[in-house]
Amino acid sequence: MARIVVIGAGVGGLAAAARLAVTGHEVTVLERADTVGGKLGRHRHDTPEGSWHFDTGPSLVTLPQVFHDLFEATGAKLDEYLDLVPLDPIVRHVFPGGGPALDSCADPAEFTARVGAAFGDRAAADWQRLWRRAGRVWAASHRNVLRRTVDSPRDLAALAWRLGDLAAIGPGRSLRGLGRRHLSDPRLRMLLDRYATYTGADPRRAPAALVAVPYAELAYGGWYLRGGLATLADALLSRCLDLGVVVRTGATVTRIDAAGGRVHGVRLAGVAAPVPADVVVANVDALTVYRDLLPTPRRLAALTDRSLAGFVLLLGVRGDSGLAHHTVFFPRDHDAEFDAVFGDPGRGVRARPAPDPTVFVTVADDPAVRPAGHEAWFVLVNAARHGTVAGAVDWRRPGLADAYADRILDVLAERGVDVRDRLVFREIRTPADLDAATGAPGGAIYGTAGGLLRPANRGPVAGLWLVGGSSHPGGGLPMVTLSAEIVADAIGPAW
Repeated sequence: MARIVVIGAGVGGLAAAARLAVTGHEVTVLERADTVGGKLGRHRHDTPEGSWHFDTGPSLVTLPQVFHDLFEATGAKLDEYLDLVPLDPIVRHVFPGGGPALDSCADPAEFTARVGAAFGDRAAADWQRLWRRAGRVWAASHRNVLRRTVDSPRDLAALAWRLGDLAAIGPGRSLRGLGRRHLSDPRLRMLLDRYATYTGADPRRAPAALVAVPYAELAYGGWYLRGGLATLADALLSRCLDLGVVVRTGATVTRIDAAGGRVHGVRLAGVAAPVPADVVVANVDALTVYRDLLPTPRRLAALTDRSLAGFVLLLGVRGDSGLAHHTVFFPRDHDAEFDAVFGDPGRGVRARPAPDPTVFVTVADDPAVRPAGHEAWFVLVNAARHGTVAGAVDWRRPGLADAYADRILDVLAERGVDVRDRLVFREIRTPADLDAATGAPGGAIYGTAGGLLRPANRGPVAGLWLVGGSSHPGGGLPMVTLSAEIVADAIGPAW
């Protein structure tokens, strides 16, 4: 039996802790915040009308089988803890210039029919061809990448790729390039681009392999958890406690002891004695692990692009807006948005708040999260990460957040959804706030931008492992949960 310390009680850390505990290890989870969940955050706002509850992180569960597997592997059933509600539409896409919206769904034939009804037969045929290719990419990724450690480019090259897999993945091709090759309708290209930002990346530079992301969502469906997605963190905490895991909140890890090239424990702020450990699993950003927690700071073995961040409005809204659970309002000029969010130092383009951004609105039809006769809106726009370098924005600059919040409400009004006279309240969350709350450098949502190669699960010293969205296999609830499975399998059982 190993003494295992897990740093961070996000979904990856709790999932790893549960898997390791059920195989006989002694597991302690140390979380710097007062609650568990990490980026799977929650917020409550009370007004005379009643209580409002917001998910401040993910708003959608995809690949539900990953969570069924997790709970079954730890001796439980998912539906004993969580109430999954299938969504149709998964996302309503509203395009610039008017015209029909497009509702996505988990039935491939039905979605193709919806594409045809909205954009014509040619667009439907284009989508079918892209869909077949996406299926091949998903199958290859799931078989070769998503459930095993990938420590270096050499590991990827050594995998038993089939020639058809490589042709579908298109090494060296971008997701934008794939869309231009397969999709004649600019609205479908815009839809495809969104899935790069879904993983934190710029579609103009993101690998074409990310076409697997829409495939996973549209093949297996999108789901809401009644009561909010933060109930997943509650369920994982309950599983951990039932399995004997010790979970300590308000415990900030300041260093990993790693003398002689292997871990011996961790140091806590305000505590003289170290916490001993044979194994450390870090569910914090990989950059933080390498740069801040190791006694000798190191560069990541494979430096990757930082993910985009998000600017968030939490709105209490009177009345019924008639919106879908998820609605995406696209801008007139996608490239101008990406230039603003990512910047381009090579062309002298600094990152800045996008004046005409894509706006994502989540409105859960769930009485548990808002007072009767009202709606709780989570509004998200792609944003540059917080900082003072060329590729970042100083989100703490006085007046910036309020002015940008005003601009986003104006944009929604321009796109036909004006709630400015129906607001009960608004709250703002900037990338700087996410940085402060979760330790995500710059407020980067996914840590590292999308791609097949991310920081490895195996750390740079013996006995150190990484889980979470900044490490392999990537961001998003299913990938984070798979990272926990990969690490738990690599560590192995206590017996």
